[in-house]
Amino acid sequence: MDYYQIGQRIRKYRKAQGISQEQLAERVGVSVTHMSHIETGNTKLSLPVFVAIADSLNVRADDLLSSGQKGEDSSRAEIEEMLNGCTAQQIRVIKDIVKATKTAFRKYMSEEK
Repeated sequence: MDYYQIGQRIRKYRKAQGISQEQLAERVGVSVTHMSHIETGNTKLSLPVFVAIADSLNVRADDLLSSGQKGEDSSRAEIEEMLNGCTAQQIRVIKDIVKATKTAFRKYMSEEK
């Protein structure tokens, strides 16, 4: 198990959410020093702390454990999760945006050849 990579993923999700290391440490119930050591891979984290971090960041344990190499399946699941709670109208708008983006990608890729 690569604790450095897990720590880097924790850092990535924390920063993406605009949460300071101090805030995450407080939410999880560990010291700032311990949180710093977790993010740098200088310490192994216990299962309860790992679960608390995932819960505090509102991410799946898989997101912290894996490098995202699962690719398409993981991305599809993430998109589905984002759509939860959207109204029918919002989903139609998102669908139109995805359709337009897909068309633009295809056009761009064919122009590069």
